[in-house]
Amino acid sequence: MKKYLSIFGLWFCQMLTFASVVTLAKDRIVVAQDGSGDYRTVQTAINAVPDHSTRTITIFIKKGTYKEKITLPEAKTNVTLVGESRDETIITYDDFASKPDSAGKNIGTSGSSSFFVYGNDFTAVNLTFQNSAGPVGQAVAMRVTGTRAYFQNCRFLGFQDTLYTHGFGTVELYRGCYIEGTVDFIFGAATAWFEDCSIFCKRGGGYISAAATPDTVKYGYVFYNCHISGDVPAHSVYLGRPWRPYAKTVYIQCDLGDRIIPAAWMEWSNKDNKATTYYARYNNKGDKELSPPTWTHMLTDKEAKQYQRAQVLGDWDPRFIK
Repeated sequence: MKKYLSIFGLWFCQMLTFASVVTLAKDRIVVAQDGSGDYRTVQTAINAVPDHSTRTITIFIKKGTYKEKITLPEAKTNVTLVGESRDETIITYDDFASKPDSAGKNIGTSGSSSFFVYGNDFTAVNLTFQNSAGPVGQAVAMRVTGTRAYFQNCRFLGFQDTLYTHGFGTVELYRGCYIEGTVDFIFGAATAWFEDCSIFCKRGGGYISAAATPDTVKYGYVFYNCHISGDVPAHSVYLGRPWRPYAKTVYIQCDLGDRIIPAAWMEWSNKDNKATTYYARYNNKGDKELSPPTWTHMLTDKEAKQYQRAQVLGDWDPRFIK
């Protein structure tokens, strides 16, 4: 009897070890167009992720241009995408707002995105997200609806409405990213912190941000230590205009360059936005060259302390990924 128990015990331990190996293997998925990985497309890899995962599932994407319209569903939580090379691992599609759907109706700005993030706790590192439709109106590269979305060393390429921080009352962090566009190319309702990012204003543009901050949310967009450049003429771009009446946008310790219009901010078409919008700057390189309207703000040292990352993002503090 003891002999059989020992054999059973050995078999059981082997099964546990095998199960552990299988579990660990599922924590990392490889995508490669040449077939050398687990999947050839990013979408099929995302589909393979277990629903409502409480552990991080990493999808490593090898170099290549992946022309896919991708959706990360709400059930796909704790997913991390890592590109082999930021500039050579490109996820792209070419939809645009005025493109008709199968019923003949325009797909709209929200439907034009190349990548949709609905799942919470999403991370992307070393990737390029692109809308390649060109200057044809609204054409989104990335739309984020889920909360606690973290982007590190990513590029967002497009023209109008490149990056859609869509989530109502959600938080997002962009660190060391490159974001380009023409009109309102960073827009939406989320609370978003941009740190050490390069903002590139493309020719034909006029507005960097168009926040739609809800009136019940304290923080909207905070740009911290970011650099603004572009191929537009000097003094031709606004820092922002309010997509919704309670838009909140603050630039702190940024290099504003020489592309910004001296007025810096615009109230859009509704003069009443002046009373509800909160636009502010603090200790930026280039502040002295600006003469913004009196309804905007220059933060005091005391006020600026309220705009640290911990205050803006709360207890969410994603780690830097090496």
